[in-house]
Amino acid sequence: MINVARVLLVLLACLLLSEHRDSAVAEETTATSPVRPIRALLITGGCCHNYEVQKKLLSEGISARAKVDWTIVHEGGKSSDHKVSIYSDPDWAKGYDVIVHNECFAKVDDVPFIEGILKPHRNGVPAVNIHCAMHCYRPTGFTGWFEFLGLHSSTHGPQKPIEVKYLEKEHPITKGLQDWKTINEELYNNVKVFDTAKPLAKGIQGEDEAVVAWTNDYHGTRVFCTTLGHNDETVGDERFLNLVTRGLLWSVDKLNRDYVVEPK
Repeated sequence: MINVARVLLVLLACLLLSEHRDSAVAEETTATSPVRPIRALLITGGCCHNYEVQKKLLSEGISARAKVDWTIVHEGGKSSDHKVSIYSDPDWAKGYDVIVHNECFAKVDDVPFIEGILKPHRNGVPAVNIHCAMHCYRPTGFTGWFEFLGLHSSTHGPQKPIEVKYLEKEHPITKGLQDWKTINEELYNNVKVFDTAKPLAKGIQGEDEAVVAWTNDYHGTRVFCTTLGHNDETVGDERFLNLVTRGLLWSVDKLNRDYVVEPK
């Protein structure tokens, strides 16, 4: 007669062995499969900066530090009132994991147009905002762009070196980064720091101090900002690139070994 108990034990052993083999294969596949690079859109152009050089410094510098693929939209020449064409498409941010705003269009005062820029971010697309992005899209009486940034800045001081001091040493973005001093740079003032913002670094320029790097919770969307980055030498500085790269990775919640290339 068939020993039912023995047959059941054999079947159970086979089942467990199969599950172990499948688990091992899955772990090996996960360990060896390359991660999909972060899809980043860089919007740049406008007044007062060498964006032709800076777009290369930013994209190549960040990709040397993290797994990021870039699409770059550079428009507007040296104007301050250009409306970037891609923003006219309601789905302009579709397909991207993060948007990097490094543009300078302070005289664009079309509120519905600006709301079209903000909508994807309000709906969950993370952002990194650099330098003159803080002085864009500010028609009189409109605060929507400042709410997105988490900080309202209206002007800047002279070009002099800025001492950068990190306020949150254990924050994922700034952990391990050291205080530093820039070349001649513009210290943007702080008219208002919103409650949704978390200052990460302050800048000291003579007697003046201001927040120069921070995060913002924009309707649940992660936003990282820094007012540093006027001059090409600063944008190409490894300390600046390390900060912005970590801010970008944090914004998409991928500040981990899978996406960091190698610290520099």
